[in-house]
Amino acid sequence: MSDGRGLDRDGCFLREGALDRVAPEFAPVVAAARDGITARFGPALLHSAYLYGSIPRGTAVPGVSDLDLLLALRAGPTPEDRATADVLEAELDAAFPQIDGAGILLFGVDRLLSELERHDMGWFVACLCTPLSGPDLAGRLPRYRPTPLLARETNGDFFRLLPGLRRKAAEAPSGAGRRRLIRSTARLLVRAGFTLVMPRWGGWTSDLAESAEVFGRYYPAHAQQMRAAARAARAPDDHPHLLDELLEGLAPWLAAEYLAVHGPKAPRP
Repeated sequence: MSDGRGLDRDGCFLREGALDRVAPEFAPVVAAARDGITARFGPALLHSAYLYGSIPRGTAVPGVSDLDLLLALRAGPTPEDRATADVLEAELDAAFPQIDGAGILLFGVDRLLSELERHDMGWFVACLCTPLSGPDLAGRLPRYRPTPLLARETNGDFFRLLPGLRRKAAEAPSGAGRRRLIRSTARLLVRAGFTLVMPRWGGWTSDLAESAEVFGRYYPAHAQQMRAAARAARAPDDHPHLLDELLEGLAPWLAAEYLAVHGPKAPRP
């Protein structure tokens, strides 16, 4: 049973997605993704596969939402594995107008279960990913609560991402590439804003509009900017000039505030 903030009676995160929440329009996409993963990553390579994002949450919008997948490989991913995943992404995106892009994350099982990733990718698999095939790694991970440690390890590297985001914005002046960059950057900002205040709010949501509203309760001076970011994450074409404003205004402030409140995420190799 949920307490209304994505937690069970013990105050631990509930897993947010399920295959039975996939809307009928997206069922063929998910089936094709499962078949494609099986065909390209056989049992010698693949430990388990997962869906995440709006499709398994049942909130996906045809023609707007993307398909998000995570593959847990038996060994760390190689360049050949990445190339195989890139081909599958392109095939799925081309075959199904219901989705606006497909993305496949690749991780080795050992890394997902490591102490370093316990409160980042481990939490992500256990709480935000829906099993698609293979043994579920969630059974080998702890239960999670909305703690400052989780906030630090999920988005405490936001400050490190800013230079790359600014460079990409300068290199993508128009077209589909900029539209996708607006959407992905806006999502990142909203989610970082939410995890900044998550321990104080004491719960979890992946809904971007709700995330922005929760953030605004604690930082009302920046609430309007965060709401604008949430809108751009869903309709980037309606906000073509917002990216530069966010990267010059809200983003630097958020990076500094995150460091001040939670500190930096542990560096990864």
